[in-house]
Amino acid sequence: MTPVPHPLMILVAGPYRSGTGDDPAKLDAHVRAMNATALALFRAGHLPVTGEALALPLIETAGSTGPGDPAFQEIFHPVAERLLARCDAVLRIGGASEGADRMVEAARAGGLAVYTGIDDIPAVR
Repeated sequence: MTPVPHPLMILVAGPYRSGTGDDPAKLDAHVRAMNATALALFRAGHLPVTGEALALPLIETAGSTGPGDPAFQEIFHPVAERLLARCDAVLRIGGASEGADRMVEAARAGGLAVYTGIDDIPAVR
């Protein structure tokens, strides 16, 4: 794979609520998985981002009482969609996730690269 001349801004898209029953420990495990992947991307020279890192503090500030409530619905997916518009690529991780799959579809529709493994991402020169 040809190296890229500068770091790519890559959205890490994976499950957040899927399969959790909104259990806080399971939600946290999904965030930790995305953060661990983001760290690996950072160490590979790229700029990783997650929608959760931006959306969850806003959702809390908006007074959300839990996943799926009106404040959550107002902010969670729209933040990821706006963030994706600024990214160079998406890295899809984890299991089933309607939201992550929507990010992949939007990325492809916008002509962005979609990766399914860190080893598929070009190195930075």
